Amino acid sequence: MFDKFFPDEYVASTYVIPFEKLYEKGYRGVIFDIDNTLVPHGAPADERAKKLFVKLREIGFDSCLISNNQEPRVRMFNEEIGTHYIFNAHKPSRKNYRKAMEIMGTDCSNTLFVGDQLFTDVYGAKRTGMYNILVKPIHPKEEIQIVLKRYLEKIVLYFYKKKQKRLKNS
Repeated sequence: MFDKFFPDEYVASTYVIPFEKLYEKGYRGVIFDIDNTLVPHGAPADERAKKLFVKLREIGFDSCLISNNQEPRVRMFNEEIGTHYIFNAHKPSRKNYRKAMEIMGTDCSNTLFVGDQLFTDVYGAKRTGMYNILVKPIHPKEEIQIVLKRYLEKIVLYFYKKKQKRLKNS
């Protein structure tokens, strides 16, 4: 029932993802959410985020930010990053996941998505057919509509973890 919201992978942080190994597996594009995926909600790019994007370029990845935020927020974050971006993305709509791949010259088979929300980020990536990684939110302070969704996410993640445990034990 909840499977359509289950991430392909669930990790503690964007900053522990083994991007080198993913590149070796054939991935060439990475699409990122911004808030609570790369930095706390509303924050500018910090040193960790800047270093990540330098590292991704060195590995050979192209990248794109897709955010439901308006352009000033996304542009402000991207000033220090210097990658492609799409604002007001209407996630989980597939349109801008596809547009991001078009911009990077990639497709579903060699693009992955990283985000912190199940019902927008992961669900949109799954609907588009791309590999997706859910990360734990960086900071607990969030807008009220996100706080409400987090309660529902806890239910879905309970069943996700239960399924993962069952798969591991079989």
